[in-house]
Amino acid sequence: MSADILIVDDEKTVRKSLKNILELEGYDVDIVGSGEDALEVLNEGEYDLMLLDLKLPGIDGVEVMHQANLFHSETKIIVLTSYGSLESAIKAIRIGAHDYVLKPFETENILTSIERCFTAKFKHQRKEMLVGQMESSLEQLKDLEGITAPDSLGRRIISLPQGIMVNVERREIWRGNTHSYLTPTDGVLLGIFLENRGRVMTHQELVFLIKRAEVTEEEAPEIMRPIISRLRKKLAVFPGMREWVRSVRGTGYMFEAEG
Repeated sequence: MSADILIVDDEKTVRKSLKNILELEGYDVDIVGSGEDALEVLNEGEYDLMLLDLKLPGIDGVEVMHQANLFHSETKIIVLTSYGSLESAIKAIRIGAHDYVLKPFETENILTSIERCFTAKFKHQRKEMLVGQMESSLEQLKDLEGITAPDSLGRRIISLPQGIMVNVERREIWRGNTHSYLTPTDGVLLGIFLENRGRVMTHQELVFLIKRAEVTEEEAPEIMRPIISRLRKKLAVFPGMREWVRSVRGTGYMFEAEG
């Protein structure tokens, strides 16, 4: 199974050992040794999973986890902790970690935890994809039969130029047989853009609407950059749609669909 994993641990031997183990299993692995570095690389790229040591110098693992849950909710988290910090691991589970592994760890335990994590994640994604496909097929059938959709459905299904359709609730974009499925954060962002087409939205405004978090003028662009990048990649499935999300220098972004 190919997946991107970030290892965050201040012990060099642990980082290297985990990296070697996971790369042999076919995973793509990055490693960092501090909470500050973890937040930096999370803002620069996408990760399916983060193995996170709770005891880190500077920004600790709990704060990294809080920031990851807030701004990178698609990244699953497995915490690494010693037996003496088991209480902290339980707390981490309660605030959103998928699982925990005790240090010193056994290879089998790490791999089993990762497998459980990805199994749950991909089952959820598969379920959402199938539901989206069924709804899309139902709408196409209704169009063929001339059935008018109820108002509530009309609010969820949005028609855009070039025959592109968006189901905001199901986070699905399609044209003909081509589909793209969005993450929860991407779906919220696209919904905001669709409700504000043609309006320039500031970085701070977008962060607040997506995450309900108030951040500084300097922090907001850094938070939005990877989120916008991920959305554009999903829109790029449809030629020309990526360019509908326009950067407004020094201010924010604007969504403008062109026919």
